Amino acid sequence: MKGNPEERAVALGEYVAATGATVRRAAQKFGISKSTVHKDLTQRLKRLNRSLYEDVQAVLLKNKLERHIRGGRATQLKYHPEAK
Repeated sequence: MKGNPEERAVALGEYVAATGATVRRAAQKFGISKSTVHKDLTQRLKRLNRSLYEDVQAVLLKNKLERHIRGGRATQLKYHPEAK
């Protein structure tokens, strides 16, 4: 989803708030880079929709706090695929 950055930021914010998606997953879903997603969610959205911005920040913080668990699980599955 290219196009108007303001519309994209709001669409990304709604998607992340509704699904709890990570920045990587949102980037993949919208076909844009992770850095663009991050900029849209942390800078543009703050100016455009403050309440949505706060909801998204809560999701991003939750994902940040859980990332070591996801990384450890990915490593475990890489070396021990039978551990599913």
